[in-house]
Amino acid sequence: MPRTGYPRKLLWRWRNNPLRRRHDIVEAWIVLATWTVVAVGGTVTGLVTASTADEMFARQRTERHSVRAELLNDVPRSTGALGGTDRRSASVRWTTPDGSIRTGRTLVSTGLKAGAKVTVWQDGQGQLALAPTGSAEATIESGFLGTTAALALAGLVFGAGAVARWRLDCRRFDEWDREWDLVGPRWGHKTS
Repeated sequence: MPRTGYPRKLLWRWRNNPLRRRHDIVEAWIVLATWTVVAVGGTVTGLVTASTADEMFARQRTERHSVRAELLNDVPRSTGALGGTDRRSASVRWTTPDGSIRTGRTLVSTGLKAGAKVTVWQDGQGQLALAPTGSAEATIESGFLGTTAALALAGLVFGAGAVARWRLDCRRFDEWDREWDLVGPRWGHKTS
């Protein structure tokens, strides 16, 4: 069975070779550093981002709680032809746990009359807030945010590696131009 030289070709920049230039070694280190940062940094960034987002969603679930509020004005039924969610912003009044009465605007279902009871969410300071994300949705969203962060880091690192390699290629082309300027005139004469 013939032996393939693929591992040798793959690692040619690392072998001791009389044709190897300093730029080849630098490029090999750039490629190695790029892949290492993408693999390790991307994993760490993704995990840290997902964990932080999951903690934030869990904190929202503990801080926010539902309160019964009274609708202050009528909310007309939606006549939209697109048929999206039938919710509109409306003024509501609610009582905080400390007994103070507050008013604010929040999204409520359409078609309700003034005085109707609706459920709103408030944060720890008694301000209106969005409903907290459920644990299953939070897990999915945390995973999505972690993956996005890892891919963003990978894109930045690959971009930086590509720019560094492009600069090396420009230097190589300049060196080849200088060398050709020295050797080219000797090849230009006719031998007939």
